[in-house]
Amino acid sequence: MPVLSSVASAIKERGKLKGARIAMALHVEAKTACLAIALREAGAEVRLASCNPMSTDDSVALALNEKYGLETYARKGEEREEYYNNLNSVLDVKPGILVDDGADIITLVHSKRRELLSGVIGANEETTTGVVRLRAMEKDGKLLFPVIAVNDSYMKYLFDNRYGTGQSTLDGIMNATNLLFAGKRTVVAGYGWCGRGIANRVRGMGSLVTVTEIDPVKAVEANMDGFDVSTMESAIENADFVITATGCRDVVTYQHMLKAKDGCVLANSGHFNLEIDVEELRKNARAVQVREYVEEYRLDNGRRIYLLADGRLVNLVSGQGHPAEIMDLSFSLQARGAEYLVVNRGKLGRGVHVMPREVDVELAELKLRSLGVNIDSLTEKQKEYLSSWSEGT
Repeated sequence: MPVLSSVASAIKERGKLKGARIAMALHVEAKTACLAIALREAGAEVRLASCNPMSTDDSVALALNEKYGLETYARKGEEREEYYNNLNSVLDVKPGILVDDGADIITLVHSKRRELLSGVIGANEETTTGVVRLRAMEKDGKLLFPVIAVNDSYMKYLFDNRYGTGQSTLDGIMNATNLLFAGKRTVVAGYGWCGRGIANRVRGMGSLVTVTEIDPVKAVEANMDGFDVSTMESAIENADFVITATGCRDVVTYQHMLKAKDGCVLANSGHFNLEIDVEELRKNARAVQVREYVEEYRLDNGRRIYLLADGRLVNLVSGQGHPAEIMDLSFSLQARGAEYLVVNRGKLGRGVHVMPREVDVELAELKLRSLGVNIDSLTEKQKEYLSSWSEGT
């Protein structure tokens, strides 16, 4: 992770995070450990919990606690009560900065841990789902400190959401099932940046891809990108795989499942386990564990449905999450976001903020340097031309 290494060294040298208390709720895996250690080496006191009950790599949590002495509260397979106890444990550090993925600790501070509000400088939010929640809070006048929408930075969503989610989702599905995509029919629900990445990667594996959407503009885009576009009710009838990536609930309902092809595999790559109606599925059909994180459900009509990863993030429950090269960029933004909050303490109003464009440029330049890639730059004459309106010929 060369970009994070460069960013972390610069932050440490500037010394702005020395003495800061940072509470983190992120997927506890190897790349996250690099971020947590980098922030601590920059002088911050760091505590880490998972942002998802099923996404922890237990070996990483153990190493952070025992080898690095970095307080980590996470275990793969947490029950709901344990999950929230762990979030509260990281908040007991009385943080000035929150680093979140999905906005659970941010909302927790605004609800059950309001005594901490006065000490919070601000927060970073990693993912699309979290930003949606926070913008809803902002609209209702309930967001009481500044939050940097790390997800909305170019160097995050153009790469993490598209290439990271695209690859890691397929990694998780293939690791769980050992099935072939080539020649199969795959339905991708949602054509945001994550859905685009999944649809393009699975097409590259030789699958016949149908996209479902509720946004007419995105549906047109998917169509012009060469994908079939349909409703879930229609598309699921012939689907070998259905992958959700919408950030919304009940995208695949039990009524959809009753129409599904026998043997259809359901996987979710959205943050919360609400996109596939697992609760209704379990009410109406009994599960048989086929292999780790693969459950078979036999429906009343005799057809079988295979649910992966308990309906949770398949790329982290059944896989290793995004590749290191992707998280190098996203976590560099998280580190710069933490420093930005400290440097701009008292200058940022309540609400959701986007990182300055210059930070995207800085990280892009570091990434190109790490790849040994050189690009052109504008001459003075070109700069003058682009800033002038008088000469068009």
